[in-house]
Order: sequence, then structure tokens, then C-alpha cells
Amino acid sequence: MRPPCAALVLAAVAALLLLLLAPAARADDGGCGADGAAAARGGDLARARALKIAAFFSILVCGALGCCLPVLGRRVPALRADGDVFFLVKAFAAGVILSTGFIHILPDAFEKLTSECLPAGGPWKDFPFAGFGAMVGAIGTLVVDTVATGYFTRLHFKDRDAAAAVSAAPVGDDVEKKQQQATAAAPHARGSDDHEGHVHMHTHATHGHAHGSTALVAAVGGGEGDKEHALRHRVIAQVLELGIVVHSVIIGISLGASKDPSTIKPLVVALSFHQMFEGMGLGGCIVQAKFKLRSIVTMVLFFCLTTPVGILVGIGISSVYNEDSPTALVVEGILNSVAAGILVYMALVDLLAEDFMNPKVQSRGKLQLGINVSMLVGAGLMSMLAKWA
Repeated sequence: MRPPCAALVLAAVAALLLLLLAPAARADDGGCGADGAAAARGGDLARARALKIAAFFSILVCGALGCCLPVLGRRVPALRADGDVFFLVKAFAAGVILSTGFIHILPDAFEKLTSECLPAGGPWKDFPFAGFGAMVGAIGTLVVDTVATGYFTRLHFKDRDAAAAVSAAPVGDDVEKKQQQATAAAPHARGSDDHEGHVHMHTHATHGHAHGSTALVAAVGGGEGDKEHALRHRVIAQVLELGIVVHSVIIGISLGASKDPSTIKPLVVALSFHQMFEGMGLGGCIVQAKFKLRSIVTMVLFFCLTTPVGILVGIGISSVYNEDSPTALVVEGILNSVAAGILVYMALVDLLAEDFMNPKVQSRGKLQLGINVSMLVGAGLMSMLAKWA
């Protein structure tokens, strides 16, 4: 999945989510949640609208700040991708993402898919659909992760071999011509010259192969190992953003459709920190993926704008939206459960496990202790936010 294609896929997913949530805007609850709706009508709608506007800009700025910090940190030696500070920041962000999946999204999915407002004759109370959705999300992420990584790896080696063959071909012809000239000039020293020609040809052939590999990895920088490492993190960054987008659209619409100022006010602060911490995790993956500038800007903008755009959509449908309608409960519950599975998998497998098993971390006890503490602090702080969001 190349970066422009990934942006199109993410945009399509966001549009699909909006289409799925559009029918849920109809107040088809049959009376369920009517008291809450009446209370909302008696609330201060003007104050609620002002808080939503503040939430739009606050979440936008905090999301951009969190996502851009690791990206801009490439110019700061202490924040480089292989530095100790970067390991600590990434562990903190991974703890935040893990807590988001377990504490924020998954319980909400269980609550919606077991709500009393769902039809009594339906299957929703007879089977744990929230847990099933989380499992499907995690397995689906594993499949996408392995298939995309395998595809990039095969494509990488195929292009590398082709580039090496093209670079080595003219070098071989040139060496053969020089060898013939040397043989004609000094026939009495054929044995010595043959040996020298062989060594010379071997050296140039090796140089041609290295030159082909260097040209191939120029797009991401570094050596052969860096190329494979960057390809792996490109997959991670794109799948992680996909999981975040699913959740961001839902919370944005929910916040925008809310009419109670006492509910919106704590959400503004909590979701601002929520977006900033998630942005730090995504930004760290973007840095390690070594995207080009245009791709970095595209991914950062998409992350920053998803929740604010969801807020605008929620404001637009707030007059007819009822979060307790069966359609809204089922759609949001399923999407939240799948998003939880994606984020939990990404946090444990692609973020924490990779860094915790890094040889640099394993060989240094203080750094190992530091990233454990950083991860726990991130997970703890994000869990505390569940009281308000």
C-alpha cells in the first residue's frame, strides 16, 4: 500500500463510516432515551455550540502538536529515531493506544451492543458481539500486517535484483575489454594479468551490485537493513492510522451531536489530550517509516482533521441524531469493537513488542526499566481520562 493509495483508502473508510452513521441519525428509538432528549432540549444550546467550536480547534491543535512532535524531532539529536528519548516517547504513546483500546473503546462497544434500547427479539443479547468484533479486528489486522509486509518484501528484493543486474551488465563488458587490452599489451605475463583481471572484475561487479542497492534505498535513506525496517514501519503506520480513524470519526460525531454543555465541557479537555497522545504514537511510526515529505503531510493532516470533521458532521445532524436508537447503537458498537481490536493488536505487537525486544533495549537495563515505566505512565494517564471521556 503506497502512501497516496493509503490516503485514498483512509478517506474512503472515513466516508463509509459517515454513510453508515447517517441512518443512525434518525430518531427511530421508539421512545428509548426520550428523557435524555427532553433534557437536552432544555439545555443551553448556545453554550453547547460554543463548546463544540472550542473543541474543534482544541482537538485540531492538540492532534497536530502530538503528531508533529516526533516528526519535527528528527532535527533534534536527542529525539532521533534510534535515541533513548525516542524509545521512551514511543513506549508512552504505545501505552496510551493500548489503554484507548481496552479502557475507552471496548467497554463502550459492550455497553452499546448490550443496551436495553436494542430490540428484545434480536441476537444482540444472546452473543458477545463486542468481543467477537474485537477478535475479528485483531485477526484482520494480523492478516493485513503479514500480507502487506510480505508483498513489500518480495517487491523490494525483486526491484533490488533487477537494479543490480542492470548496473552490473555494462561493468562486466568494460572489464572484459580492459582485460583483452592488458593481455595484448603484455602476453609474457598472462598468468599474472589474468589473476589481476579476475580480481579487478570481481571488485567492479561487487561495486555494481552495491551501487544498485544504494540507488534502490535512496528513497528512504540508510542501508539495506534500514530499507526493510522502513518498509515494515510504513505498513504499521498506515494500519495504525486506519484503526485511529475509525474511532476518531465516531467520537467526533458523538461530541458534535451532543446538546448538554455539562457533558461536552469535560470531553473537550479529555479528547484534546486523547488526540495528542495518539498523535505521538502515530508520529513515531511515521518517523520510523521514513516517508517522503508529501506523504508525511498527508498522513498528519488526515489524522488531525478526522475528529474535527466528525464534530462538524455531528453539529449538522444534531437536530435529528439520537445516540440511543437501535441503528446508532449497533453501528457504533460494531465499529468500536473492531477499532479496539485493531488498536490493541497494534499497541502490543507492532509497537511495544518490537521496541521491548530491540537488542539495544535488551542490552541496557536502565533503558529497559525506563520504557516499562514510560509505558505504564502512558497507559495510566489515558485510563484516568476514561472518567471524563
